[in-house]
Amino acid sequence: MTQSVQAVLKQASQILVSSGVAGAQRDAKLLMAFVLGFEPHQVALHRDAMLDVDQELAFMATIKQRASRVPISHILGYRDFFENRFILTPDVLDPRPETEQLVSHALCEDFEAVLDLGTGSGCILLSLLAKRPLAQGIGVDQSAKAIAVAKLNAQKLHLSARVQLMVSNWFSEVPTTTFDLIVSNPPYIHPDAMAALSAEVLHEPEMALTDHNDGLSHYLNIAKQAHDFLTPNGRLIFEIGFDQGAAVSEILSQQKFYDIIILEDLNNHPRVVACRASDL
Repeated sequence: MTQSVQAVLKQASQILVSSGVAGAQRDAKLLMAFVLGFEPHQVALHRDAMLDVDQELAFMATIKQRASRVPISHILGYRDFFENRFILTPDVLDPRPETEQLVSHALCEDFEAVLDLGTGSGCILLSLLAKRPLAQGIGVDQSAKAIAVAKLNAQKLHLSARVQLMVSNWFSEVPTTTFDLIVSNPPYIHPDAMAALSAEVLHEPEMALTDHNDGLSHYLNIAKQAHDFLTPNGRLIFEIGFDQGAAVSEILSQQKFYDIIILEDLNNHPRVVACRASDL
């Protein structure tokens, strides 16, 4: 016997709630839209429609995945970030809304050349280039699989002609040139904090989450080398953990950066540290 969209959604939401999934109703609606080929806002318009057996089975298969705490972006294969939809796989970090603060701040000033260290899916770099049609960019990542995803996103957003994506250990393979903007969301979770992460986060690449050190080592590594790749007064912008503002600011100060500021996200947590290179 077939059931309506509304009835199946109710059952699915109850399954997700019992599995500890936050935002169960929202996720059930997103997955229903995915299975039926709708946009999420269209699901309500079809709530009385009857699902056929194949549709219900396909939908419940996605609910089973989500109940096992597979991130919804891994099931959908995408994440909406800033103003675009990005292809995602389990090989890249799932971009959070908080990271949009970094993009917004970077766009407060013009730039011609941007370097993204640890680009992952390319969401930061490609969001910036999409808003600056005259700019060029380079994105690097240690993961060849991540670079493959970033290249797919560059093609999808018609930005391949303005971006170079390559495997590199931070600056190791970056061409000898200078940038007026460097951005990075490096792995910053302290290894002692990994066990407390949500089941969804633990599905993501470990190398994109933690430095297996003190959570700060990548900031220091980047800051020590960034002057060689920045134009005078060029900007360096990091995403940080909520409790790392003072520590990252001190690292940047010791490495002779100036105009160091800490920006908060929408939850009033420190999320971005920005600074400038010396003009000497």
